[in-house]
Amino acid sequence: MYLKELFNISGKVVIVTGGNKGIGQAVALGLAKAGAEIVILSRTEADETNEMIANTGGSSYHIPTDIRDEDSVEAAMSEILKRSGTIDVLFNNSGIYIDKSTIETSVKEWEAIQGTNLTGAFIVARATGRIMIERGIHGSIINNASLSGCAVNIPQWQSAYNASKAGLIHFTRSLAVEWAEHKIRVNSISPGYIETPMSAERPQELLDTWIQLIPMHRMGKPEELTGAVIYLASDASTYTSGCNILVDGAYSCL
Repeated sequence: MYLKELFNISGKVVIVTGGNKGIGQAVALGLAKAGAEIVILSRTEADETNEMIANTGGSSYHIPTDIRDEDSVEAAMSEILKRSGTIDVLFNNSGIYIDKSTIETSVKEWEAIQGTNLTGAFIVARATGRIMIERGIHGSIINNASLSGCAVNIPQWQSAYNASKAGLIHFTRSLAVEWAEHKIRVNSISPGYIETPMSAERPQELLDTWIQLIPMHRMGKPEELTGAVIYLASDASTYTSGCNILVDGAYSCL
């Protein structure tokens, strides 16, 4: 009973950006199964995620949002407060990638990666944090970073993506210190190679190389990230802030 209460997130209102597919969808479903109310922010529809959550008896809704646009995010926040009354947790998940060497990467491509992975995360975290501070909510912000923010992946070259995720990890640490006085915890998780629609776009020979390099010799499943997110969202982590949890099958140990 003690552990059940410690990890309890039942009734919490949780924002999941990019919760319409991949890691965001799997984590949103897992959080809903644990009793949280899920608010999905994404540019495209999230009917599939909402249906999956409804089929488990959970609660969720979608607000069309461009996280790169301040007005879009502010409008979403107002809608959440109107419909749910509060915001307890943010899972800042949205992200895009590009596999290109630095020489081949254009400024436009660089800015697109930073715009979603770093600036978008900043805009949503700032808007959420402002509400938490104004309302005295002792909330939790969880940024979805990456193994790529801690290590230089091979054999693909992806300096733009790596830089965005490294920046997100240090942004997490900065917010953890800045908002500690408000009792808002800010942490990140760093997934390794995970089986998602995004990874499925990669050539099979690249996937085979990754699997050879991972000590567990397999890619992770999106739902295997849910436990780390629940820990950071729950009272089990009340003294954990500024932490980056690697969930990568021991890849980063090499």
